[in-house]
Amino acid sequence: MPRRRTVGMSNLSDEILLCILRHVPVCDLLTNVAPVCQRLQTLCRDKSLLAHVCLTEEYTMDDQTVRHTLRQLSNHVQSLSLSGVYWLNSSAVDSVGRCKAVTRLDLSGCRMTASRLSRLVASLPLLRSLAFDVQPGFDAGKLAGEAVDRLSRLAELRQTLLTPSYGVVPCCAQLRDSFLHNPLPEISVRHLQRLDSSSFVPQDVDIHQQKPISYMRRFVNQTLLLLYLAVFSVHVPERLRVFLVSVPGPNPARWPTAPSLAQSLGLRGDLEALQFPRSWLDSSSLKQALEGTSPKHLSFSRCPVFRSLLEGGVRDASRLLSLNLSGINHAPYSEGRGAEDQLLPANMSRLASCCVNLRHLNLMNTHYHHEHAAALPPATPHLCASLAKLRHLRSLTLPACALSDGMQSHLCAAQNSSSLLLRGLKKLPRVGVQNYKVAVGDSTLGISHLAAGCLSMEALELIGPGFVSALPRLEPCTRASVEPRGMCAWARGVGDAHLAALGGFRRLRRLTLAGLPGVLRGTGLAHLVTRCKDLQMLSLANIGTLKIMNYNASLLEALRNCSQLRELRLEQPYLNANSSFFDALSCCSRLQRFCLISRNGSFEGAAAESFVERCGRLVMCHMFTGGTLVACRNLQKTLLDRFSSERPGLSAVIYPIQQEDLPSVIRDIPLTLLDGITLFQSHVAQPPHLSPW
Repeated sequence: MPRRRTVGMSNLSDEILLCILRHVPVCDLLTNVAPVCQRLQTLCRDKSLLAHVCLTEEYTMDDQTVRHTLRQLSNHVQSLSLSGVYWLNSSAVDSVGRCKAVTRLDLSGCRMTASRLSRLVASLPLLRSLAFDVQPGFDAGKLAGEAVDRLSRLAELRQTLLTPSYGVVPCCAQLRDSFLHNPLPEISVRHLQRLDSSSFVPQDVDIHQQKPISYMRRFVNQTLLLLYLAVFSVHVPERLRVFLVSVPGPNPARWPTAPSLAQSLGLRGDLEALQFPRSWLDSSSLKQALEGTSPKHLSFSRCPVFRSLLEGGVRDASRLLSLNLSGINHAPYSEGRGAEDQLLPANMSRLASCCVNLRHLNLMNTHYHHEHAAALPPATPHLCASLAKLRHLRSLTLPACALSDGMQSHLCAAQNSSSLLLRGLKKLPRVGVQNYKVAVGDSTLGISHLAAGCLSMEALELIGPGFVSALPRLEPCTRASVEPRGMCAWARGVGDAHLAALGGFRRLRRLTLAGLPGVLRGTGLAHLVTRCKDLQMLSLANIGTLKIMNYNASLLEALRNCSQLRELRLEQPYLNANSSFFDALSCCSRLQRFCLISRNGSFEGAAAESFVERCGRLVMCHMFTGGTLVACRNLQKTLLDRFSSERPGLSAVIYPIQQEDLPSVIRDIPLTLLDGITLFQSHVAQPPHLSPW
């Protein structure tokens, strides 16, 4: 018998090895892989691997590693991103000046002063694109003359404003693409262009394969909002492709220029993304904006209607990839709504038929009640049956009431159960996790159809209408009462059987369940995670009754089976983070980010410390509970003192949620962690990332 020839790494071609090396972090590539042999050393310095380097989320890099890596990249890298590397010291950031060939530089999230920025910009002669944070105390007047000269040659600028400021925009005389973003609740402006050196007004630009040029969102100060938008009353950019304005809370006063701007967008026919406040546009204006266009991203969040998409003469609806319909019926549930504000079965069916290539759909803060009554035509499809036609759908946000078979059946079942219990004809449930069997019935057929049709689903958010997080991203923090007010009664019909049916989405990687009061013991959750083996992100908020933690046993069982979990967010008023909880959580060996929010909950410090030790990849531990300030500070100090040396990017924030200075603590948390997991928000069909980074 001839001996079989073994094939190793040395037998692979250079092309195959380069494809493999592209998945290796650049720090490991240069430090651990390159010294192995001469061939790998040559391949690791290939231009295709080192020309564009992104060090984002490389949490194990310390200052010395970054300096060593940048020293070796100095003559190769052209595009460098340190976005979100918030733990670096000033000396490591200064090492960026060694990379003389850099043309694109992203320092978002890094601590940056005017003097440090001046030194960096002056040392990079080829720099044409810059991103950084404007922090309190930043003074553009301290920039050196050489730095101002280099800034005047920038073509692109991206600034995150952590203080009211224009940053370095006045220095950028040749700026073509500008990004001004303030994540704080004052003002946020993106892609405001300069027409000349004396005024800030939109300008026509056409870069990066026809990228859109105007992007504005999340204004809270309405006076400043109208001030910034006043330029559109004078001049509307010829190639304006994206116009997004979002105002949390009450709708702003009507903007008189909105209808004319909408008409201008429609006439040009190159609209890519659109979002206006509810009070700015009526059906006819929205129809004019969509006529003759073939948009890829549309956001009708809190806009009057979405039927304009169907009746507005869209040139090619099949090009639409992302659609945000969140809050189109934003009024409280108890208030009446017009028929055009509802998610009507016929409209949703037409939407699924014309937008066949839709990949991301957000229906958060909407209501869909599929009545099993004679009033509906017999052929009226259920919402899930319509959405099942979207074969390319990858991410979806659904209102919980859309999965319910009606509030009457749930209420009657609850009343009968209480009556039998009082009469002594029904036994109390045993303590512990019950053996769960998937119930096959009409109540979960919608989920089954959706799972069978949308085989590519990777992200699913099921959020009850009326749900308000204790730490929201866009809405102001409100201390709601124990039982949620305004909760849709139909959402109470979604229970354990529905959660178990979600296990039909076998490729699911991100799952959010929030505001589901109908869940009893959480047995459906334990069944779900055993079928979704690739689940990487799990967010649970206000599951079951809020007066007690009624699904604790099922939660612990589910955590023991989440071997691939990397992010976990738990929000429950009475969650007790004891040793049993942290023991189960320690089974998630790949966990990187953990956030716990429990207004009346508690924690065991020793168990939490042991959990962080056992999960060696954990770099974020945020806990906002009802614990005392002393206990929280002691645990936070212990975690930072013990693990910061081996985990440079560790972010440990332990704080009582009812302390008055909580907002100041939140502001000190790195923005990349706030947006990613700490503050609750939907991540489906959000405004497209217009930046090339």
